[in-house]
Amino acid sequence: MPQPLLMPKATAVWLVDNTALSFRQIAEFCGLHELEVKAIADDEAEKGIKGLDPIQTGQLTREEIEAGEKDSGHKLKMSTPKVTLPQAKRRGPRYTPVSRRQDRPNAILWLVRNHPELKDAQVMRLVGTTKTTIQAIRERTHWNAANLTPVDPVSLGLCSQLDLDHEVQRAARSMPQVAGEEGPHLLPAEETTAPLVEEEKELDPETVLAKLRGMTGGDAE
Repeated sequence: MPQPLLMPKATAVWLVDNTALSFRQIAEFCGLHELEVKAIADDEAEKGIKGLDPIQTGQLTREEIEAGEKDSGHKLKMSTPKVTLPQAKRRGPRYTPVSRRQDRPNAILWLVRNHPELKDAQVMRLVGTTKTTIQAIRERTHWNAANLTPVDPVSLGLCSQLDLDHEVQRAARSMPQVAGEEGPHLLPAEETTAPLVEEEKELDPETVLAKLRGMTGGDAE
């Protein structure tokens, strides 16, 4: 994929001010309309834009400019720029090598059984599968459901342990908190630290002796 031109209008401003290239050549190189380049030359457009030297950015050589100035039919060719624009990451299911694709149903079964909180989109990111396959395995309607064996996707090399932990943590955070049954509570500090109050009772010697006689068979004195 060719590298896009950095700041096309600013580059066009510089080429208009510093070269003898034709409007058509500048327009083709910068991806603009020829009338836009003419408006720049007539100070009717892009007045607030500072020119960007394509030679310094490495997108155009001085030799290429000179060739264009000598031949109005010469089409400028962009050089490999010194500044590389970051490419947007492609979003989609994780790519799985062909040799590992047969292991995906086993990994999906493991995820469904061991981490039912994971959403289909998360399972798709981890093992690079489709929602239809996940649903078939959940409902045991997969064509090979009888022969599937749950296997950890990390051990199969379909995802890393960090990726798996990350998705599990995300799923846990998104789950609603369910209040459990209330268990026994600790007693209030007022009750546990309060001094014990015992009723003072006068001990009757005869009562004590009667109890002792009952325990010893009547031999206690």
